[in-house]
Amino acid sequence: MTQPKNTKKDAAGSSTAKQNYTAVTYGNDKGGVGFGIIHQPSDVTSAVMLYTPDAQHTFSMDGDGPRKGWTTSLSPGNFQVECGSANKEANDSLMLNAKNGNIIIKANNGKIRLEGTDIELHAIGEGGSKGNIRLTASENISNDSKKFSVNATTSYRIFTSGTGEVVANSILKCYGSIFKGVDDSCAVKDAKNAGKNFVEKVTQT
Repeated sequence: MTQPKNTKKDAAGSSTAKQNYTAVTYGNDKGGVGFGIIHQPSDVTSAVMLYTPDAQHTFSMDGDGPRKGWTTSLSPGNFQVECGSANKEANDSLMLNAKNGNIIIKANNGKIRLEGTDIELHAIGEGGSKGNIRLTASENISNDSKKFSVNATTSYRIFTSGTGEVVANSILKCYGSIFKGVDDSCAVKDAKNAGKNFVEKVTQT
């Protein structure tokens, strides 16, 4: 791995490229380990680095610069983690904890699968802007299950700008302390139950 020259300058003209006169590397033609290796852009020093002749296969614990405290693993092939073979089913065997900031799981050209005996999602933030779970899909969201239950303590809403259907091939039960049915005719002539305001509200959504 090449040590870059100290040629990078900032706006004030001072040198910003890293220098290190104590770097040590051990290895052979198959791979190696290095302490104090400077990354090629000259801005970060790796405290500990495992590397192969393929620059895309690297494990680095960076010690300074814009990636101080970062741990980065690059693999041109698979990256696999297995644990918990000695644990009980109820144990927490794997934990990913970000004390601050976001966690991103991204598949640029593939699927993301979550599989388990149970899957639980908990949003615990407080206030109207936190504690939310959002699902967004460019095409479809499908649910196939024996039962589908929704319990909303304040309100719920199902909206579509296209066609909506509610189908029960056995029994369909609907209950409400008050039922209100509104159609587009209220947009021209209001009904006794003030349906025009509702029509204007939903058509502007």
